[in-house]
Amino acid sequence: MPLPKISEARELTDEKLAEEIIAVKRQLFQLRLQKATRQLDKPHQFKHARHRLAQLLTVEGERQRAATQPAQEEK
Repeated sequence: MPLPKISEARELTDEKLAEEIIAVKRQLFQLRLQKATRQLDKPHQFKHARHRLAQLLTVEGERQRAATQPAQEEK
């Protein structure tokens, strides 16, 4: 299973992006719970989930900076 592409995250709308961030955080919680109870079968899922979360947060930050950039240039 390859790592997710950031281009997929950039195609999401703002609402979908927020929903996806929550979903990945929930997935990480479930993975930690499975690890604690020794039910985790695929430990590589941690890497994929953390990678996806980082991508989503990066895209969210880029959009926030882009939204505030024109406001700062007007001053």
